[in-house]
Amino acid sequence: MDIAGLSPFELTYALIVVFLAAIIRRYTGFGFSALVVLGLSLWLTPAEVVPMVLLLEIVASTHMLPSVWRHIDWYRLGWLLLGSAFSIPLGVYLLASLPETEMRILISTLILAASILIGLGFSIRDGNGRGWILTAGAVSSTMTGAAATGGLAVVVFFLSTSLNPAVSRATLVALFLATDIYSASLAGSHGLVAVDTFVRGGIFLIPLFIGISLGSRQFGRSRVSSLRRFTLTLLIVLSVLGLLRATYLSLIHIS
Repeated sequence: MDIAGLSPFELTYALIVVFLAAIIRRYTGFGFSALVVLGLSLWLTPAEVVPMVLLLEIVASTHMLPSVWRHIDWYRLGWLLLGSAFSIPLGVYLLASLPETEMRILISTLILAASILIGLGFSIRDGNGRGWILTAGAVSSTMTGAAATGGLAVVVFFLSTSLNPAVSRATLVALFLATDIYSASLAGSHGLVAVDTFVRGGIFLIPLFIGISLGSRQFGRSRVSSLRRFTLTLLIVLSVLGLLRATYLSLIHIS
């Protein structure tokens, strides 16, 4: 019996992916959306997965916002949002219009590139400049609209700033809440948000909050830097698998 359009195997697989991604997010502060999008897109289409992940991120960010509100860097947040204003519609348009295989290739390539840059510790000279903040907002929001993975692009940007981790994290939470709401609204206008999207989102909130709770209780019992490396390695592996699957599907279609 299918539940919200998912077979028992697909549902079980998705619950496990969301649960593990939530634990990793609690430890590392990033990677949840990218892991869920890559993991679920191996079986489902990106157009099915991305809007649902946006809804999960909205709930998670709303839950976190009160605790980080006082640490938000409003100057950077304002310029990041300005850079997002016109790029999110582009990302959502790509999600709505690109064929499934091309969308898988785009998502996997973007996440692969961002993960490698983060792993290499890439930084931008004068990363505190207004122009770079605008650019970071535009790039990250295009990825948010297209793949719900703009967080990775912003992580690359924040590696180049002088902000302390608490301020960076708080600013990211506020940014994600605003851009995810905008992206989800546009996705709905393109017909990408259906009843199943909300049903799946409601179901996946359970492993999301259980994973965050378990991660919180275990926080500090393992080396965060080691888990960050593991997360980046996992993202790279999943990105490569996504590219291979997309290539395989493309070859089948051609033949």
